[in-house]
Amino acid sequence: MTGKSLLAVTLLVPLSVSSLAQQPNTSPPPKTQPASQTQPAPQRQEPDDEVVRISTNLVQVDAVVTDRNGKQVTDLTADELQILEDGKPQKISNFSFVNSGSKTPATVPGKSAIADKNALSLPPTRLRPEQVRRTIALVVDDLGLSFNSTYYVRRAVKKFIDEQMQEGDLVAIIRTGAGIGALQQFTSDKRMLYAAMERIKWNPLGRGGIGAFAPLTGAQTNVTMATDDGEPPSDAAAELDRLREETFTVGTLGALNYVVTGLRELPGRKSVLLVSDGIQMFDSLSRATNFRTQQALTSLIDLANRASVVIYTLDARGLQTTGLTAEDNTTGMSDEAMRNASTQRASMIFESQSGLMHLAEQTGGIAFRNSNDLSGGIKRVLEDQTSYYLIGYRPDESTFDQKTGRRTFHKLNLKVTRPGRFLVRMRKGFFGITDDEAKPQVVATPQQQILRALTSPFGAEGVHLRVTSLFGHDAKLGSFMRSLLHVDAGDLTFTDQPGGFHQAEFDVMAVTFGDNGSVVNQVSKTYSVRLPDKSYRRMLNEGFVYFVTVFVKKPGAYQLRAALRDHGSERVGSASQFVEVPDLKKNRLTISGIIVTSSETGSENKANGKSDAKSLAVQSAAEQQEDRANPSNSAAVRRFRGGGILEYGFVIYNAKADKGLPPRLTTQVRIFRDGQPVFSGNENPYAPEGQGDLKRLVHGGAIQLGAKMTPGEYVLQVIVNDTQAKDKHRTATQWIDFEIVK
Repeated sequence: MTGKSLLAVTLLVPLSVSSLAQQPNTSPPPKTQPASQTQPAPQRQEPDDEVVRISTNLVQVDAVVTDRNGKQVTDLTADELQILEDGKPQKISNFSFVNSGSKTPATVPGKSAIADKNALSLPPTRLRPEQVRRTIALVVDDLGLSFNSTYYVRRAVKKFIDEQMQEGDLVAIIRTGAGIGALQQFTSDKRMLYAAMERIKWNPLGRGGIGAFAPLTGAQTNVTMATDDGEPPSDAAAELDRLREETFTVGTLGALNYVVTGLRELPGRKSVLLVSDGIQMFDSLSRATNFRTQQALTSLIDLANRASVVIYTLDARGLQTTGLTAEDNTTGMSDEAMRNASTQRASMIFESQSGLMHLAEQTGGIAFRNSNDLSGGIKRVLEDQTSYYLIGYRPDESTFDQKTGRRTFHKLNLKVTRPGRFLVRMRKGFFGITDDEAKPQVVATPQQQILRALTSPFGAEGVHLRVTSLFGHDAKLGSFMRSLLHVDAGDLTFTDQPGGFHQAEFDVMAVTFGDNGSVVNQVSKTYSVRLPDKSYRRMLNEGFVYFVTVFVKKPGAYQLRAALRDHGSERVGSASQFVEVPDLKKNRLTISGIIVTSSETGSENKANGKSDAKSLAVQSAAEQQEDRANPSNSAAVRRFRGGGILEYGFVIYNAKADKGLPPRLTTQVRIFRDGQPVFSGNENPYAPEGQGDLKRLVHGGAIQLGAKMTPGEYVLQVIVNDTQAKDKHRTATQWIDFEIVK
């Protein structure tokens, strides 16, 4: 065994919880609510045409209307609105009001009782599609943040995660300077968001300095000022600084473009909040246009408008003074030079804010600036996403000049005819080409297709994948991530071969990223599977599992991302999972990832007196293989039927064994649905007899699933208490999700 990835494709999952020397769990079966008492999650009522369209027969926009006090107006009718294209009134053909707000604070894993720091953390709840209310991309421009701004941004982001997220929020925290590896999938799991927040750090190679302004250095400062005729100095260093600023700015806009491209596939109104120290559209000295920046801005705005993505911007510098400060050295400077320095600072602030304002204004968002309350700005963005109007009209044929193909920009305006003063925020226009024409016509290569799916913060579902990644530790080789990728073979294209064989070809790429966006491990391979008819039928029914094991040297947050491309159909699927690798050198109680499997022969075993995990543990290898031959019951898929036996196994690290005495531990299991406990097992003592390494104690158990358990997603949580450890590190917990199916 080496530190490289161990890769295999198999039709069976030879994982056995019994091989972990499980101990029986005598807890009673889960008590599930009767079906009549379990209410399904409310469906969000939304119009059929919620996706914004730009086509030859429909232009649809979303708009927010506020009164003179900044309060949203929610009772307007179509007769009280007038939409104009290039100043010409258009007849409104589609009109609706969407309200997707939620007032319920989100549950914070690890912070179930803020007043009690030692309170037991609750497992995160995975949102179902109908439960999603808002999709928010928080983009931190660490390519341009100053050292001072970075501190306040981290504090605001932490407050957002702790206090401002609500139930139904899907969030991604993305850093512009982190590379594609940091582009996580949207999640409601605050563990992932905290890990992303911890990586927000000042980038000394970026365009941001220590503060908003570089301190004056005396008379030498005159060298950087404009000459008497208004022209900038022909200084090579200044020219290099301008090029550097423009390059990093284009990099920031490129990262935003990437996020918006992914968001365009999601329904409804999406929002991006860019937290930055500014975007300069013009050179502050020469007033010349930064053409690369302007071009990138124009492209981003058109893409955001077509994808129904509202971009909000937040100036991370807060309220700045442009006057001289104690850091400035004015030795040898004239009064005029000092006044010029102050004027230049004011100009720089204005110019850098102009790009942020332009980006927000053109996409229907808000630019927050000149305020030290960054958390307040984030709060206003969240409030602004609760409701909006969807308005559509049938454009004139001249809007889309298909004969000449000219990309004419058409201005949009919305007027409120109701008496009073109102402010309307919406996208300001679009180019006269349809959405289909706007899509790139270049056919992506196979490598580009799989890379696009792999690096996107949104999962691709052309081929259905399910990933399970688990943390573990080996005494000699160290910490590792063991991942199982289940593939739905029904999504692959098989061709009939002579002799009754069936063949499929596909590409697989699996990449493990560290929390700083760097690649820890990467594997890419093309497979050709040729099966006889019986095995082919079985694979279609059960799928197959792809194994990846990656050894990691440093503790921290990691992501496994995997993508598969089918050669026959060119369909691509992707999946990813977050794994937190703890630091076992701190000698604190820790639990590995949990393996869960299920046996649907529980009733037969019970009749033979073999209903607990202990009887399963002594089965022969052949019996274990037979019981677990179906991957739908394996640790990779985690889909089980009610009435079966759920088996679980894990490893306990760093249990205390003082003065030669064995560890004194207790274990408990709980099952949750939608964040609420449906089963709590007894707290049972754990006996480590027969285990050679007391620092790595293997444990497992089994639970009889209720036959009438409501189908849906559940979470299994295991809790271990060490009575010999210090209070602060006495308890460790781990969880894994599974699904009950009919």
